Amino acid sequence: MAETLTPDICVIGAGSAGLSVAAAAAAFGVPTVLIENHKMGGDCLNTGCVPSKALLAAARRAALMQNSGAFGVAAQRVSVDFAKVHAHVHRVIAALAPADSAERFTGLGVRVIKGHAAFKDRRTVAVGDTEIRARRFVIATGSAPAVPPIPGLDQGPYFTNETIFNLTALPKHLIVIGAGPIGLELAQAFRRLGSDVTVLEAAHPLAKDDPECAAIVVTQLEREGVVVRSGVKISGVACAVGDATVTLEGGATVAGTHLLVATGRQPVTAGLGLEAAGIRHDGAGIAVNKKLKTSNSRVYAIGDAAAEQLQFTHAANYHAGLVIRNALFRLPVRASNDVIPWVTYTEPELAQTGVSEAEARKRGLKIRIVRWPYHDNDRAQTERETHGHIKVVTTAKGKILGATIVGSQAGELISMWTLAIAQGLNIRALTGVVVPYPTLSEIGKRAAIDYFTPSLTSPWVRRIITWLRLFG
Repeated sequence: MAETLTPDICVIGAGSAGLSVAAAAAAFGVPTVLIENHKMGGDCLNTGCVPSKALLAAARRAALMQNSGAFGVAAQRVSVDFAKVHAHVHRVIAALAPADSAERFTGLGVRVIKGHAAFKDRRTVAVGDTEIRARRFVIATGSAPAVPPIPGLDQGPYFTNETIFNLTALPKHLIVIGAGPIGLELAQAFRRLGSDVTVLEAAHPLAKDDPECAAIVVTQLEREGVVVRSGVKISGVACAVGDATVTLEGGATVAGTHLLVATGRQPVTAGLGLEAAGIRHDGAGIAVNKKLKTSNSRVYAIGDAAAEQLQFTHAANYHAGLVIRNALFRLPVRASNDVIPWVTYTEPELAQTGVSEAEARKRGLKIRIVRWPYHDNDRAQTERETHGHIKVVTTAKGKILGATIVGSQAGELISMWTLAIAQGLNIRALTGVVVPYPTLSEIGKRAAIDYFTPSLTSPWVRRIITWLRLFG
């Protein structure tokens, strides 16, 4: 029997963005419908952030055992049981899954519907025989791996981030196409666990990050034995079970046993009936304004599905908060990528927030750059984690515009700088922060202090000090 629902909010997609909206709306007592066609928790829980970080954690343990000689601790032999690594990854997913489950959200008061959603008109979505006529819709359908049109790729088995975590046996030689965050994280993980790894990249590795800092990450991966070949063009691939060959322009080949395609993400919008709802979209995603509203004022698009937005779980959660404020409380909101940090979880980690040096110069801003190295930090020395530095971009008067950190725990250290940017702070504010000793957080404070070092040699400053000394 056909059913018509009339909630205040209908959320399409139960990934990070959609779940955040649904949970918040339900907490405020707002009638909410949540539609999901696949797995609750979306890419982040099932095939993205969670499994990749679990795999990296296992790989880090193997690397620590192999590289502890400098501390006077030596392991006779490191043995990796990849089937148990696989089990560890999936135990982590299973441990977190209940928080994203349909049962939990039903308990919160959300009506959860399993099935494919499509707009029938500007204010109606259909899922099978059920129609939802909501006051507001939120499209949070996420993204999927972008697979390039390489000849032969569609003929043989290859992996993406959606399938690589199904492996129960360690690849002998993994070829990775794409040197973005996903490609390099998995390249380092598999290399540390015992695979030979070759990474092929048409442009530059980590091309969206600060090149000065990205180079430090790439150098470390190469030290560990990952072969990184940038500036190469692929003319074809041939894959079979246990055999993968990539042919480069010019005829050279790269042979391995497994192939991973990590060439970015594309928004999931097909089959949503966006035309029927009057929603503009293209290959980059759904067009939204600063309020994250689409060309249909009843409909928001958030997370990876929205065009020109950063594709991160925390960005999706940020978008969800803006939608709740605007849709429920009619508060003015304005989405900004400048307040969203991002991290590549290799070792060393690479974290960035705000405006990069290149972007600042592109905008024609007058800027100053300050740096401070890890090797001048006492905690980094005790941990022997001395590779890397912080790089801060400010205006000529010291307002913080952006920061990049490459080094140990960069992802944990970047939040202070994100807060500073969001609050419009001058770098002077960071000089007065008392941080515990010895910690890596001192690196940021030392960079802030270093900003003022040139003023110490100013004749005027010295004259003032000399004058004040006359008073005792």
